[in-house]
Amino acid sequence: MTTIKKIGIIGAGQMGSGIAQVCAQAGYDVFLSDISEASLEKSLAGITRNFDRQIQKGKLSEADKTAALGRIVTGTDLSIFGDSDLVIEAATENEALKRDLLKKLVPHLKPEALIATNTSSISITRLAAATDRPAKFMGMHFMNPVPVMQLVELIRGIATDEPTFEAIKELTLAIGKTAAVAEDFPAFIVNRILLPMINEAVYTLYEGVGGVEAIDTALKLGANHPMGPLELADFIGLDTCLAVMQVLYEGLADSKYRPCPLLVKYVEAGWIGKKYGRGFYDYSQTPPVPTR
Repeated sequence: MTTIKKIGIIGAGQMGSGIAQVCAQAGYDVFLSDISEASLEKSLAGITRNFDRQIQKGKLSEADKTAALGRIVTGTDLSIFGDSDLVIEAATENEALKRDLLKKLVPHLKPEALIATNTSSISITRLAAATDRPAKFMGMHFMNPVPVMQLVELIRGIATDEPTFEAIKELTLAIGKTAAVAEDFPAFIVNRILLPMINEAVYTLYEGVGGVEAIDTALKLGANHPMGPLELADFIGLDTCLAVMQVLYEGLADSKYRPCPLLVKYVEAGWIGKKYGRGFYDYSQTPPVPTR
């Protein structure tokens, strides 16, 4: 079984940054890559803020913060992954983009290196086929925000071998996460259940059954959810929600997964959630107010 000590991460967005943080904090050497130096600087600043919050809560020492940050190396070239034992792809949820990245990654890897993808819905088997090592490839779906959420879905592709699965399962436990094993079906477990619920909440808004605030209040108080489905959609990103629903609709050929036209319209308008300032809520105001 491969011993994982050095971990590469492609993508310094919210997910990639979170994965980098938990891996570095757990003592692993981390190589974080993005196409933009500005994105890498933003990522390191965010990781530093997260560490500072942990220090304020007494969960981390200054020495531990310094050590963890010292284990993170950044770069804009895939060549930084040459010595990685595992590379985790955490790019945008777009299959063509991910396949292209994986093809470009392979020439930079040592022969025994493992590859994982953080996709939340796309076929692991298809993504593995874009590499030269389908047996050493699998899904490792972290939840957002990574430092807080305990679950990681582990998904084998049709060719994934047992040593790869065991090595990545061991890593998952070593970074303090809980593994749930899912089969390679569209959207796996969490999003197979969660995203249709969000899509149905958007239909409920679209059909005028209730307003944004009423729908979110109903689920928070009526089902004891910590966050309403439309607020959660904004947090995830409506573009990501739509992408997952499209994977479900196309992959399972069932009309119950048809993306709500209102969700499509919001994404087309660029109203894709909290990090962009507007979705089902307007985040330019404090507190955010419903847009419908």
